[in-house]
Amino acid sequence: MDLQGDLLKHPHDAYRHLRDTAPVQRIAGPTGEPAWLVTRYDDVRSALADPRLSLDKTNAAEGSYRGLSLPSALDANLLNMDPPDHTRIRRLAGRAFTPRRVDALRAPIRRTADELLDVLGTEGRTDLIAAYAAPMPITVICDLLGIPDGHRKDFRAWTDELIAPDPSRPQAAKQAIGAMLAFFTELIAHKRRHPAADLLSDLIEVRDGDGDRLGEDELTSLAFLILGAGYENTVQLIGNAVHTLLSHPEQLARLRADPSKLPEAAEELARHEGPALLAIRRFPTEDVRIGAVTIPAGETVLLSLSAANRDPARFPRPEQFDVDRDASGHLALGHGIHYCLGAPLARAEVEIALTALLDRFPILTLAEPEPRWRPSMRARGLLELPVEYKIAQPPA
Repeated sequence: MDLQGDLLKHPHDAYRHLRDTAPVQRIAGPTGEPAWLVTRYDDVRSALADPRLSLDKTNAAEGSYRGLSLPSALDANLLNMDPPDHTRIRRLAGRAFTPRRVDALRAPIRRTADELLDVLGTEGRTDLIAAYAAPMPITVICDLLGIPDGHRKDFRAWTDELIAPDPSRPQAAKQAIGAMLAFFTELIAHKRRHPAADLLSDLIEVRDGDGDRLGEDELTSLAFLILGAGYENTVQLIGNAVHTLLSHPEQLARLRADPSKLPEAAEELARHEGPALLAIRRFPTEDVRIGAVTIPAGETVLLSLSAANRDPARFPRPEQFDVDRDASGHLALGHGIHYCLGAPLARAEVEIALTALLDRFPILTLAEPEPRWRPSMRARGLLELPVEYKIAQPPA
């Protein structure tokens, strides 16, 4: 199967075909190495929680797809770890995303949303990704970590190079990785000298204190992961959600008529057009049978969250977006011990972003009929989202 072709251009059509004909299929991975792609809901959900499917790259067979190549100071993160290290670091990092801490962030998140919308004025046309969906989560996560304003645009550019590298600029991704490593190294050194009331200072205290500790590479990698995932996933969640709502005006009207539906609608939005086509690659520590296929130890397994979320065996009429659907059990944010650490914060940001946007602009429509999707297997998101907006209906 042509991963770079069908799956990049028409992923939902390709996944539907695979679910029906070859639910566990040998493919060429994102960088050309072989991998197994799993597309049915029951298989994907079971595999996400299977301890025999390791995230540790040392379990990869020679020549298998291993994912993004990073220096050790950025690679020692939760996306490459199994227990017990994964358990230890997740427990430490989880302090940042407790319900109490997320609740305390709701008012600052709403202020950020309102400030971004204020800039748009009362009517006009804008790219909602650049004006709203991107700056909102980068502001929130940088405030949480204690990252100065001046570095935020740089980080957005670096992340874009990693998520959707430009084939005409093969060195750009390596340069972005080097720039991020230098940035985090310098920032951590600064926070050691000048600790503040922020998450990064708290993590440094854990690193340098007694008891359950972080290694230096673990500290840098965790900061990198929290910032990267907290920004990238939420940009796509917000952007995809707004595009889906504006593409289904009858569903948007139902949501406007009853805003109490928004938390459940946000789950359906994540199911219908989530930010990740694939979960992080896995490596079987022994031969593993998935569906009708036995996958040899060490060969890369790619679990399609997007395909699973549109499996009719789990979600009736899966291609249909429905604000009244019970989308519980969707896999957009993962499942099992590797379930998205920042899910409570991401949910809060999406709900607040949509509430603020719909409250502000009773008239909000797509300005272009066909969206341009980012050509990436790492993040399902829009390159831009042109919209037209007004704060009120014109007088009769």
